[in-house]
Amino acid sequence: MSRAHKRAFALVLEEEYDDFDDIFVNRRPRFIKERTNDFENLDELDFVTRYRLSKKSVLHVLERIEDQLEYSRTDSNLDIVFPTLYRNNGVSPINQLLCTLRFYATGCFQGTAGDLCGVSAATVNRIVHKVSRAIASLWRDYILFPETDEEIKRTQRMFYQKAKFPRVIGAIDCTHIKFWQSPGGEVPESYRNRKGYFSLNVQVICNSNLEITDIVARYPGCTHDARIWRQCQRRARFERGEYGDAVLVGDSGYGCRRYMMTPLDQCHTEAEHLYNESQIRTRNPVERTFGVWKRRFPVLALGLRVMLKNILPIITATAVLHNIARRAGEDIPNNTEVNLPAPWEEILVQDDIHVPLQRDLPHRRITQDNRERQTLVDVYFERMVRS
Repeated sequence: MSRAHKRAFALVLEEEYDDFDDIFVNRRPRFIKERTNDFENLDELDFVTRYRLSKKSVLHVLERIEDQLEYSRTDSNLDIVFPTLYRNNGVSPINQLLCTLRFYATGCFQGTAGDLCGVSAATVNRIVHKVSRAIASLWRDYILFPETDEEIKRTQRMFYQKAKFPRVIGAIDCTHIKFWQSPGGEVPESYRNRKGYFSLNVQVICNSNLEITDIVARYPGCTHDARIWRQCQRRARFERGEYGDAVLVGDSGYGCRRYMMTPLDQCHTEAEHLYNESQIRTRNPVERTFGVWKRRFPVLALGLRVMLKNILPIITATAVLHNIARRAGEDIPNNTEVNLPAPWEEILVQDDIHVPLQRDLPHRRITQDNRERQTLVDVYFERMVRS
C-alpha cells in the first residue's frame, strides 16, 4: 500500500470514529478465584469421596511427581505465554493434583472443575493434561506384569485359590473408554464402536487382586479384542515361551492357544463342565477390575471431552492411580457423588452360570491350538471329578 493510500485510509477512519479509543475493546478486569484447601479442611471420608484416593495415597503420588509440577523459571516458553499464572498466583503442585483428581472423579466439564477448584477452565485444561502425563510416566513402577519365577508362582497361587484353576498368571479382556469429540483425520469413523459411540478399545490384563498388570490403550473402538492381542508385545513374549507353562484366561473372543485358556462352547463330560465353571470364576477378576476402575474414576465411564492425543495419558494415569489404591487396600466409598451402575454386580452372576451337558454330541476336533486345553480337561479336571 502506497503512502497516499495509507493517508486516505486514515482519513476514512477519522471520519468514521471521532474517538480512536472506541476502536479498542477494554478487557474485563482479571480476578483470582478463591481456592479452597480441601486437603486440610476435609476429613478422610469426605476427602476420599471427592477425590477417590486417601490423603496418604495423594501425598505418595505428589512426592513422585512434584518436581514435574513445580514451575521452573528457566522454562521461557511458559514464562512468555502464561506469565501471570506462574509469577503472581501460581497453582501449587498439591492443588494441581487435586484439581486433576477432581476432574477424574466427576467427569464434568473443565469449566465446572475449575469452579470447584478455584481456577479458570483454561487453567484446568493445562493442569489436567500436565498432571496426567506426569502420573502416566510412573507406569513402569506400578503396572507390573509378573516376570521372575517367584512373582509368577505367587500370582498363580492367588488365582488358584479362587477356583482351583492351575498355572494362571492373569485374566485378559478389553473395555471401551468413551470420548465425545470426533478424532478427525482420515478415518475418524474407525473410532466408532459397535455400540455407536467413539471410543478406544483398551486391553487389560489383571491379577486376582484386581490390579492392572498390563494395559494397551491405543486402538480404535472398532478394533476386535483378538486383533489387539495378536499385535501386542505381551503375546510375542508368550509365544517365545518366556513365561514357561503359565497361562492366561480369556473369553471366547480370543483364540485358544497353549498359553490362552478360553471357555468351551459345549460341554460333553462332567470334567468339561467343571473346566468351564472354573475358567469363568477365574476370569471374573478382569470384569470386576473394569467395574472398580470406572467407578473409582467416573470420567472413564461418562466419556472424555478432550482431544484424542490427551486421552491416552489420562487412561494410563487412572490405571496407575487404580493400582496404588488397590495395593493400599482402599475401597470405593458408598456415598459417591456420581451415581453409576455397578457392572460387577451383574458380572458376578457369571459365577452361577450353568452349561448343560450335551452327551449326544460328538467330541470336538483336537488341534495344535487347543491340545493344551483338552489335556488340562482330560487330566486335571477329570481327576478332580473322580475325587
